[in-house]
Amino acid sequence: MTPVPSSASRAASRAPSPATGAQPGSLVSVRPTVSPERLLADLVPPRHFDDARFATYRANPEHPSQGVTPARLEEVAAEIAAPPPSGLRALLGRRRPAPAVYMDGGFGVGKTHLLTSLAHAVTEAAGEGSAAYGTFVEYTNLVGALGFLPTVDALATRRLVCIDEFELDDPGDTVLMSRLLRELADRGVALAATSNTLPDALGEGRFAAEDFLREIQALAGRFEVLRVDGEDYRHRAVVTDAEPLPDAAVRAAVRAQPGAVLDDFEDLLAHLATVHPSRYGALLDGVELVALTGVRPVTRQEVALRLVVLVDRLYDRDVPVLLAGVDGAAQRTLFTPEMLQGGYRKKYFRALSRLGALAQEGRSLTDS
Repeated sequence: MTPVPSSASRAASRAPSPATGAQPGSLVSVRPTVSPERLLADLVPPRHFDDARFATYRANPEHPSQGVTPARLEEVAAEIAAPPPSGLRALLGRRRPAPAVYMDGGFGVGKTHLLTSLAHAVTEAAGEGSAAYGTFVEYTNLVGALGFLPTVDALATRRLVCIDEFELDDPGDTVLMSRLLRELADRGVALAATSNTLPDALGEGRFAAEDFLREIQALAGRFEVLRVDGEDYRHRAVVTDAEPLPDAAVRAAVRAQPGAVLDDFEDLLAHLATVHPSRYGALLDGVELVALTGVRPVTRQEVALRLVVLVDRLYDRDVPVLLAGVDGAAQRTLFTPEMLQGGYRKKYFRALSRLGALAQEGRSLTDS
């Protein structure tokens, strides 16, 4: 099996950043190509969570589940990493099903931190390449690139497959992922997944859990549901509540930042339509800051969904953003009220939460 590089090594191998003061680059000018081998190699915890471990998770004592869940996951990690039985024990013993856990809870309670901690724990105990980690979308993109059976064969070499942000809003993709998980579980691969409860439904995570278990059908009995209760630890306004940045401040920050790119928002959205979402990560190779001018509300659903995928890849890589809006209103109304109330609302709320964190990092560059 080809060794899988860590996210840290991938970050170190990215293209060098341009010198400070140089003409900024542009995402619109990049036409990335991504091999199936890279798609597999990229299935590791994102750079944003390089240091995530069970010991660094800060449980809120007001929510006991935040202490119980990490302890249970440490037990799961030890079970996954344990060497398989050999000799007479292997012949006489009855093989136990591989663990399967599902973490349910709201935004910002640390589910992704815990999921990456599980992946890191298994990798550190069982060796590089023992755990695969990706978002729901990354796995569906992998199936699209490799085909279903080659994807099963590739992932079946791992002891653990982690799926972050399991999505239930596309029936076709949900059926595909359910079948993929069933094939992997039948081959003895351990599974771990997360999904989100909407902000206005905090404390009702059981509804998301019931949806998940219903959709995976044949596998439902194998999954252990772990609750992670609590409120968003960030306790900050999302990007839609931020004051807009003037163009001049954005352009000045870009000139001072190595590895910065500057694009018009509408140009970037048009460019994303020409790039497969599986390549959005490669689009950001070598990028240390993304600045956008002319940011305005997105009114078309397919355009908004592509933007969500880009925000996820930015967040994975800890790339700060700077947004200069049209008439100072865009950051407050990035997605329409209809979108925030519709079937894809979980994706949009997640994007706003993540974009808010990245925008706060970006704004600190303009203050320095």
